[in-house]
Amino acid sequence: MGEDVSVKALKCCNDTKGWTLCHIWGIDQRKIVCSRLLCIGNCGNHSLGESLIVLGLSTGTTETSIRFKKMFAVHLVAFYFTKLKEDQIKKVDRYLYHMRLSDDVLLDLMTRFQTEMVKGLGRDTNPTAAVKMLPTFVRSIPDGSEKGDFLALDLGGSKFRVLKVKVSEDGKQNVQMESQLYPTPKEIIHGNATELFDYVADCLEDFMENKNIKHKKLPVGFTFSFPCKQAKLDEGVLLSWTKHFKARGVQETDVVSSLRNALRKHKDVHADVLALVNDTVGTMMTCGYDDQRCEVGVIIGTGTNACYMEEMSHIDLVEGDEGRMCINTEWGAFGDDGSLEDIRTEFDREIDLGSINPGKQLFEKMISGLYLGELVRLILLKMAKEGLLFNGEISTDLRTKGKIETKHVAAMEKYKEGLSNTKEILMELGLFPSEEDCVAVQHVSTIVSFRSANLCAAALAAILTRLRENKKLMRLRTTVGMDGTLYKTHPQYAKRLHKVVRRLVPNCDVRFLLSESGSGKGAAMVTAVAYRLASQRKQIDEILASFKLSKENLREVKTKMRAELEYGLKKETQPNATVKMLPTYVCGTPDGTEKGKFLSLDLGGTNFRVLLVKIRSGRRKAVRMYNKIFAIPLEIMQGTGEELFDHIVQCIADFLEYMGIKGARLPLGFTFSFPCRQASIDKGTLVGWTKGFKATDCEGEDVVDMLREAIKRRNEFDLDIVAVVNDTVGTMMTCGYEDPNCEIGLIAGTGSNVCYMEDMKNIEVVEGNEGKMCINTEWGGFGDNGCIDNIRTKYDKEVDEGSLNPGKQRYEKMTSGMYLGEIVRQILIDLTKHGLLFRGQISETLRTRGIFETKFLSQIESDRLALLQVRRILQQLGLDSTCDDSIIVKEVCGAVSRRAAQLCGAGLAAVVEKKRENRGVEHLKITVGVDGTLYKLHPQ
Repeated sequence: MGEDVSVKALKCCNDTKGWTLCHIWGIDQRKIVCSRLLCIGNCGNHSLGESLIVLGLSTGTTETSIRFKKMFAVHLVAFYFTKLKEDQIKKVDRYLYHMRLSDDVLLDLMTRFQTEMVKGLGRDTNPTAAVKMLPTFVRSIPDGSEKGDFLALDLGGSKFRVLKVKVSEDGKQNVQMESQLYPTPKEIIHGNATELFDYVADCLEDFMENKNIKHKKLPVGFTFSFPCKQAKLDEGVLLSWTKHFKARGVQETDVVSSLRNALRKHKDVHADVLALVNDTVGTMMTCGYDDQRCEVGVIIGTGTNACYMEEMSHIDLVEGDEGRMCINTEWGAFGDDGSLEDIRTEFDREIDLGSINPGKQLFEKMISGLYLGELVRLILLKMAKEGLLFNGEISTDLRTKGKIETKHVAAMEKYKEGLSNTKEILMELGLFPSEEDCVAVQHVSTIVSFRSANLCAAALAAILTRLRENKKLMRLRTTVGMDGTLYKTHPQYAKRLHKVVRRLVPNCDVRFLLSESGSGKGAAMVTAVAYRLASQRKQIDEILASFKLSKENLREVKTKMRAELEYGLKKETQPNATVKMLPTYVCGTPDGTEKGKFLSLDLGGTNFRVLLVKIRSGRRKAVRMYNKIFAIPLEIMQGTGEELFDHIVQCIADFLEYMGIKGARLPLGFTFSFPCRQASIDKGTLVGWTKGFKATDCEGEDVVDMLREAIKRRNEFDLDIVAVVNDTVGTMMTCGYEDPNCEIGLIAGTGSNVCYMEDMKNIEVVEGNEGKMCINTEWGGFGDNGCIDNIRTKYDKEVDEGSLNPGKQRYEKMTSGMYLGEIVRQILIDLTKHGLLFRGQISETLRTRGIFETKFLSQIESDRLALLQVRRILQQLGLDSTCDDSIIVKEVCGAVSRRAAQLCGAGLAAVVEKKRENRGVEHLKITVGVDGTLYKLHPQ
């Protein structure tokens, strides 16, 4: 032995592997000096330097021998590294078994996340959902018509960025950007709200000064990378801080308002915050600017999150079924409800307990750049304590939180320099790693970052599946906008993520597009769209501003109405008063002793009603009613008086026959809802028609006599007409039967009017000072003398001029159901002329007077009505509307009906105030009886 080959080696506890090498490489074992060739086992006794083989030839220096020596050395070292790496990898894999996620586990996570998405979108389930699925009010990507200069602020990562973005007039063809980074000092992000937003405003001022744009008023988009609840684009209430932010006094407040308040302190900074945007939304908009297929945005950086375009019909939190809206999933909180406990490890729990928000953002803490380095450190620390690394030696730095950062994890995984980077990083931590240690530590980093990519892939695959199912497609082609330092700087991350996503959703063709410009550009694009919409919004607000009444306006209406009530009661001023204050000769309200059968007629709207009323008195007092409704055709309403009353008698005859009481002689009360001057309770001279009635030969005539004459002409039955009353009086008396405190009757229906019990001593037009009498105010004529012209709009004037009685009943025309729909129609025409509705096209339907009835206004304003249903109503009217059109129409209806209710309220306040003064009390308790279709059917 030893004649041809001499091999020197350190003694090893694993003798057999030396002989195996000889067998593999064809070396004659008899020529080996020592059979204990080398150590490549798991004993951990030798470093690489100690285990290298020293080859020497004892005899023979031939070229063949030299070549053999070199070959043997190379193969032996290669084998050593391969076996070392394999064994260390297996050791780490066994140790971190629970961090290795199979495809079955990932598919299960997909299903769990899809369930969470549905919970977050539901109105009833959202409050308890971990994944909040926050609406962003971003409905689409830019359409190319945007132009101008915009500012963008980007707050949420390790740096704060301010950008100036210039969008050229050709829209998508040219975007120029300038930006500047500012630090986010710990004392600022852990301070209070004022300090944080003052700092943001200071940075913006500095940027504007550097760019010489302080003199310009520029729209601002605010990228705020934290979960916010939004009710509109320029509003966002912070739900909770994430990542390393913890400023006090910001949660549960509107961050846009806070920023605006901070900006107001800088008198020479002119910036208008138009949009609050999550960084994921900014990423999606940035990439969507270049690729119209982009409908998902994902951030994997300091934190992690995703957004995507969801169907409006699935978003219970926002009204409307039309189109789509971007949803900020806030997927970092996935698992906060315990749904991920089976895959969380002891290291995840330790990370969470040591964080500034324990129990929150659990998914993010398994994924994002803020936590991966710390995860690796905790794993290495425990392995070292168990003697599996660094010979059990632990440095102070390894025990120190935050000493391993995600940038170190990325460096350790570089393709060629990874091992040398690992050794350098460990040595900087005060450790003295062996080559085996370096291999193991590198693999720990790989497992931690690979798990991050796997978890992201599962959640993203769930979103892609939902998009495909929403579109009812067998195969989806889409683009995902990507951003974030972890995704961009980690050498293996993007490749791993893409591969796993495509494996989990083989029926989706996914393009991953990197956001080169960051979310700031996206915020600017959202702002550009918002700026365009804001310009339109300003025009709409200007048009509707005249319908907004201040408290001062309403107090003025109350004061003027109060004065008109007095004018109508006085003998000298009554003839010229617009509020006629007509005595009704009803001098008391029911006391409960009333009984018997009575016939009642009710004329005042488009329908006529005949009733049989049975009243029982005593302890078991009760009222039973039987009625039948009859239509009053337009030709009858606007024909002759004789035709009108003959039609009324025909209806009475039909009812009596229907009830089988045609021969009975019953007392009859006639509710006649038009202004009448009465000399007694059974006499009423019509002062003038209202509410669309225009029958000739009636005004100035006693309507009771006209009814009696019509009954005589019919000559089939006889009735005892004992009372003619206004509908407001009827309402007061009905409610007074239930509540003795009821001394006011209000009608808010086709027309508008009020009555009340007035002290006889105040009614100069009727003799007597004792007791009370009900006064029919006929307040619909309030303002006919011009006293409320300051609050009448051009639309009110157009409606008045097109009515049957121009210049009359002005108050009624601003408050009653007969006119509100027509006011809305006039506004819609004006908005369309301005290009703000119906694509600027005024249809023939919209030109048709009376087409927009008040019943549509009531339907459109229903809280339960989705915008899709609003659109259906408009389509029934022949108005081809978009979702945005529906929103504007609903807003117009709200402005008109709100003003009507406020004006009615102000008028009623004047009546109530008079009642209080009559009684001479400081505080009045009174009941108002109310009736009318507008009051009863309008939802608001």
